[in-house]
Amino acid sequence: MFRMWAKMWKDTHLLRDIVIENASEENRTKKVFAALDDICREFDLPKPIWLDTNIREFQRHARTRFHQDNFTETIEFDYLEIRMLDED
Repeated sequence: MFRMWAKMWKDTHLLRDIVIENASEENRTKKVFAALDDICREFDLPKPIWLDTNIREFQRHARTRFHQDNFTETIEFDYLEIRMLDED
């Protein structure tokens, strides 16, 4: 089972969180992008842009944070953090 946890933070306070599950047979990359799409839809956010630092951090630590620089629109929070909980 693939599970990803997303948390929206502002001023060290957790505003919202959600866990996305995916039991499909897709590869890890497709599951990550599908989960991020679901997170953005649930939180009513534009899709963040993956910068090189996000890619490296996610590959090394199975988590990353998306700040204002990752979004094309203004966001009302400090950052969105995604973290892998389980992988197949």
